[in-house]
Amino acid sequence: MSKVKASHILVKKKSEADNILKEMEKGADFAELAKKYSLCPSGKKGGSLGFFTRGKMVKEFEKAAFSLAKGEMSGTVKTEFGYHIIKRTG
Repeated sequence: MSKVKASHILVKKKSEADNILKEMEKGADFAELAKKYSLCPSGKKGGSLGFFTRGKMVKEFEKAAFSLAKGEMSGTVKTEFGYHIIKRTG
């Protein structure tokens, strides 16, 4: 597969990411949490990054995004930017 569509939430601390995951387990909406917590400008769009190909994201993020099935969500993924929660949307 050459490209994936994904959304993410970016925070600075693993504890923040863990708390967001707990909120999602209780039924909170991914996009709403992205708007509320994400440090990335994509947070305003519910975390949507649109489609991207390999080589466009940092290695750890790319590996996680391409390993998810459509609709699946990652745990916390650490990169040089902080901690991400990634949801593959397409």
